[in-house]
Amino acid sequence: MTDRRGYFTADQVRAAEAELFTRVPAGMPMRRAAHGLATVVAGELRARTGGVAGRAVGLLVGSGDNGGDALWAGAFLRRRGVAVVAVLLNPERAHREGLAALRAAGGRVVDGRESVDGVLARLDGVDLVLDGIVGISGRGPLRPGAADIVAGVDVPVVAVDLPSGVDPDTGAVDGPAVRAEVTVTFGAYKPVHVLAAPRCGRIVLVPIGLQLPEPDLVQWEPAAIGAGWPVPGAADDKYSQGVVGVCAGSAKYPGAGVLCAGAAVAATSGLVRYVGDDAEVLARFPEVIAGKKISETGRVQAWVFGPGAGTDGEARDRLAEVLASDLPVLVDADGLTILADEPQLVRGRTAPTVLTPHAGEFARLTGAAPGDDRVGAVRRLADDWQVTVLLKGRATIIATPGAPTAVNEAGGSWAATAGAGDVLSGILGALLAAGRAPEWAAAAAARVHALAANLAAYDDQPAAAPISASPLLEHIRAAVRVVREMGERR
Repeated sequence: MTDRRGYFTADQVRAAEAELFTRVPAGMPMRRAAHGLATVVAGELRARTGGVAGRAVGLLVGSGDNGGDALWAGAFLRRRGVAVVAVLLNPERAHREGLAALRAAGGRVVDGRESVDGVLARLDGVDLVLDGIVGISGRGPLRPGAADIVAGVDVPVVAVDLPSGVDPDTGAVDGPAVRAEVTVTFGAYKPVHVLAAPRCGRIVLVPIGLQLPEPDLVQWEPAAIGAGWPVPGAADDKYSQGVVGVCAGSAKYPGAGVLCAGAAVAATSGLVRYVGDDAEVLARFPEVIAGKKISETGRVQAWVFGPGAGTDGEARDRLAEVLASDLPVLVDADGLTILADEPQLVRGRTAPTVLTPHAGEFARLTGAAPGDDRVGAVRRLADDWQVTVLLKGRATIIATPGAPTAVNEAGGSWAATAGAGDVLSGILGALLAAGRAPEWAAAAAARVHALAANLAAYDDQPAAAPISASPLLEHIRAAVRVVREMGERR
């Protein structure tokens, strides 16, 4: 088992495919891909309808190789007794060999330039539809004719390599696009599969023999995070496990301090020192050691600054004092607002620095929203400021100069609630204090935070329900336990 899953751009995949074509007979990679695709489709038919033979599948076929994959898969399915009807959206440019194979196997072919109602009538009665409209070379939304057909499809869609109309490298959607129940990708995962996961549904990788470079975009596997999570050893004490200083919350926003400090308490077994309006924090977490000044806090190994801390002169001076240390520092929320006005406070730091903005805070820091290319935007900020940047979202992006960019797909948006970011800051700060590298700490914190949100949303119930930040806080230990168990089993 690898520690990280890599995601490869369209250019990287095309280069790997070109190299593959020099090693294998012509047509073999496509038939390999199509056979894997047909196997997945057969499995879907069996799961959804109870059988394969006698079922029916529609193919939406474009002019590229994805259309060829769909046609060849249709030929393989015909041999298993599946009725197949292929809609050729551009008949003159349909993949010649794939089309011949489908026809030879007894598949039906429809001219996609017929009326939309006519095409949909030909697809009436199919159990699944394969989306082979465009592949990794496609950009932009579906064209009107294809969009109208896709809009009229009322059965589950299996996407060939990626959902058509979704950008392969950014996951951006700027018009009509396919939403798939399953995506079958060939040779490599692409950024779209993690950046636009809700559009892709369940993702299945079919190996075709690509030799790929080291990835620039990765997602850490939960087992690897569990294996690296700090736990006390035989010789550890509360100091050796990491002491995190939390400067968060205020008389106006006491809850932010409670959530941030509480998350730090739950994340590791070390010690949490708190600077701020401490009455609410100590009432909830008496194990926290509180003080009023940074200089009187005592020894810490990392700082968290910002959630609910305010943006006045006193808060600014506290942030400057923290950043002047040689310790790892995480800056969030109000701290980011201060940095947007005074970026010189953080520029030039040699100790690890982590910024954790949401999209609005990112725009304040840079002067522009992240835009469609969120990965590129986060990398530019990280390189410009020489810090680690964690951009929050369902797909959280983490960029660190000199390291692969990490992404964490949360599997849901349950953490999109007030105060959830304060919890994330506390988890991440505790990992920094335990000596973990900022790029790993950010990825691990994002993963456990997302898992805690999912656990809180379900809370041992069959259906999920919206949560607030307090239940999220209460499920951190359960989330850590889950990833640690996975790490022990790997």
